[in-house]
Amino acid sequence: MNSGQRIGLLVAALAVLAVALFVLSPGDSTDDTASTSTPQASTPSVTATTPAAPPRPQFTVIRVRNGKPVGGVRTIRVTSSERARIEVRSSDTSDEVHLHGYDLKRDLHAGGRVRFAFKADAEGIFELELEGSGTQLARLEVQPS
Repeated sequence: MNSGQRIGLLVAALAVLAVALFVLSPGDSTDDTASTSTPQASTPSVTATTPAAPPRPQFTVIRVRNGKPVGGVRTIRVTSSERARIEVRSSDTSDEVHLHGYDLKRDLHAGGRVRFAFKADAEGIFELELEGSGTQLARLEVQPS
């Protein structure tokens, strides 16, 4: 088959495709014999979207400056069996952060942060402190559900 025949076949295939699309595509009917018209509900167009990322869990953030909680000691309230999420940040303080009652400990370094995420299954009031200095940062209140 020479190049002229290939081009001819390609043009014929494109023509058949164009006719098929024209015949199969829905079109507006312009029937003037109808005396009344019924409004048609519009069909929403579907567009491809990327699914939104699931929201990140929210942490209660406590900032420490000069070894003290900025804004004073915070009260964090959660219901029993909920997940408690606490983050401690400091630009200038290094110490161990300790959540009493749950006995959770994290080493906080100046310029860093530590996070606690746990199921609050023990009810009561618990102190979050800088262990080395004994400075209270927050009180966690776990209330019955």
